Amino acid sequence: MRMVFYLDGLDISRAQFEKAFSRVVGVPFQMEWQISYADQPKKMAILVSKYDHCFLELLWRWQRKELGVEIPMVISNHPDLQAVSEQFGIPYHHLPVTKETKPQQEAQILSLLKEADIDLVILARYMQILSAEFTAHYPNKIINIHHSFLPAFIGANPYQRAYDRGVKLIGATAHYVTTDLDEGPIIDQDVQRVSHREDVSDLIRIGRDIERRVLARAVQAHIEDRVLVYQNKTVVF
Repeated sequence: MRMVFYLDGLDISRAQFEKAFSRVVGVPFQMEWQISYADQPKKMAILVSKYDHCFLELLWRWQRKELGVEIPMVISNHPDLQAVSEQFGIPYHHLPVTKETKPQQEAQILSLLKEADIDLVILARYMQILSAEFTAHYPNKIINIHHSFLPAFIGANPYQRAYDRGVKLIGATAHYVTTDLDEGPIIDQDVQRVSHREDVSDLIRIGRDIERRVLARAVQAHIEDRVLVYQNKTVVF
């Protein structure tokens, strides 16, 4: 359940309001509940690799004040997008990673996130699989964009596999990250029709537009607290 309160003229503090809510509603009904305040923007970190389309979409919307968040940092395993990030005035942290150094690199990322008190992590085509130890720190607070209409074509190279299969629809899926690859609760999806005329490069080009829209909508829903997670599904208001 989601409720919106308008607190104009409230004659008690927010702490008092929350205490009263717990006493009168939360405890008697044995509820799990939380209150978010619209005038307190969430702090969002973006993780990105080399692809820039989803990254730029979020930055454009943020710059136009369409995304009511703070973006204290961008973190990447490649240096390619540093100039873009700095153009928007956002600190860029280049943390290279190999199979051998992955635990240390994830520890560095977590340290940066904790230091900045980050509320939400966006994987804007961050081409690394996060460990279970990492995701445990941010349950239902890491959003990934997957370049297929899940549950179809989980994992790598979905556009090539879609082409090989001869699909007539391609899509993208924004979901929360869990320990199971591409199996987290789905927040938003979209599709577009394609035909035999499109080759793999066409599918990638079309898919990038879908990815941008879907990720932006999912982020918007989350920062407005319109997403409720139940088991492995979401209710989006």
